[in-house]
Amino acid sequence: MRLPIIPLLLLLPLLPTRAAQPSAPPNLIVFLADDLGWGDLGVQGHPIIKTPHLDAFAKQGVRLTQCYSASAVCSPSRSAILTGRTPHRNGVYTWIQERSEVHLRTSEITLPRLLKSAGYATAHSGKWHLNGLFNNPAQPQPSDHGYDWWLATQNNAGPSHENPSNFVRNGQPLGRLEGYAAPLVVDEAVAWLKSKRDPAKPFFLAVWTHEPHYPIKSDPQFKALYPNVTDDVQREHHANVTQMDHAFGRLMRALDEQRLADTTLVFFTSDNGPEGNGTTTPGRGSSGGLRGRKRDLHEGGIRVPGLARWPGKIPAGTVSATPVIGSDLFPTFLAAASVAAPSDRVIDGANVLPVLTRAAQDVARPQPLFWRLHMAPNAKIALRVGDWKILCDEKLNDFELYNLAADPHETTDLRATEPSRFAALREQLVKHNAAIDAEGPDWWRRLNPSGGTIIDPHAATKKKNAKKSND
Repeated sequence: MRLPIIPLLLLLPLLPTRAAQPSAPPNLIVFLADDLGWGDLGVQGHPIIKTPHLDAFAKQGVRLTQCYSASAVCSPSRSAILTGRTPHRNGVYTWIQERSEVHLRTSEITLPRLLKSAGYATAHSGKWHLNGLFNNPAQPQPSDHGYDWWLATQNNAGPSHENPSNFVRNGQPLGRLEGYAAPLVVDEAVAWLKSKRDPAKPFFLAVWTHEPHYPIKSDPQFKALYPNVTDDVQREHHANVTQMDHAFGRLMRALDEQRLADTTLVFFTSDNGPEGNGTTTPGRGSSGGLRGRKRDLHEGGIRVPGLARWPGKIPAGTVSATPVIGSDLFPTFLAAASVAAPSDRVIDGANVLPVLTRAAQDVARPQPLFWRLHMAPNAKIALRVGDWKILCDEKLNDFELYNLAADPHETTDLRATEPSRFAALREQLVKHNAAIDAEGPDWWRRLNPSGGTIIDPHAATKKKNAKKSND
């Protein structure tokens, strides 16, 4: 008796199959410039400053035209990148002066700590500025926040970017270094990539340069690129941006040399807008025509360059106008690494990976875009929902309202012509601000709004007496 022939296709479901292999987690890099304005790159439209490496990088991924820092000064912006939480919520409410008690607390769960627990090698190279007692066990240091390896300064490279003497590596002061800050910082990152990390692990690398924060000093080779700039202060600044760009290019070249570029998500941005008035004071960076500069919660103080590349995931040569903020890096990098975000606290940032990869045009935000800085020269609090931005003073009395789609330079206050929208946004801002106050530490209530130092109870009297003596 002949057995029936069973078609092969019918047998296929019965054959053992190999499970689909999960893709390896990507390497992650956040490259942070210091005081780089929204208009300070060639790709952002600057007519003079030369940034060939960042211009080329922008063509390899996505350029974000509405990228924001989480604050208009440095320390708060950095705290938001590492925690995903707005600065007044995580406690780092101002730039941190040396010896201040303000610091990024270990009760905050940081990006490197989560990634390290998920099997990542972690390193930080460059400016830290998240404690007042740097390299002192009385406050948390980079290693306490999850970094395996770190090279850092408390704030600025000192005495300037040239031959700095205040760098510390893994708790050990290094003394005078030969060279310029950004190249030194990137050389450390490259050395770690080549020989200090475990190559079997994916890595997270934070490269936070000091350029172009003042006091600056630029390598003569970069100043030579600006022979037609007769203002020495302006030439030093522009060369300083080029110096940072050169260092960035060195890091990207190292990724290529080690065949890491295709498996690495790189995000480039700045901690706040440009210093100075842009014309007569130190600080010749460009806000790209936006209103305000560093310390200001108008667009020029908080809108910054934003570039991202992840070959095969982020389409090359794309531009996105979707608003993205520094605190978004926390959930976005976690999502890229398939690591769960903490569920026991409010995370202000949102996962914008679908926007970067063009899988979505917008992002669902559980928390609105929000800024608060009591040392700001004008409005102290700002909130953005959609195209609308509302600002107010510290006492929640004086407000401004702008439609950023129609008026990106914030020239026309629309409170009177949009009363219903103004009322709704004002209510939202007041409630959101109160919720943040209820969660964050009280440092901002009792310490100086600029630097986080102890407020002299006799300061007002001293100032009054000094005025009388000068009259």
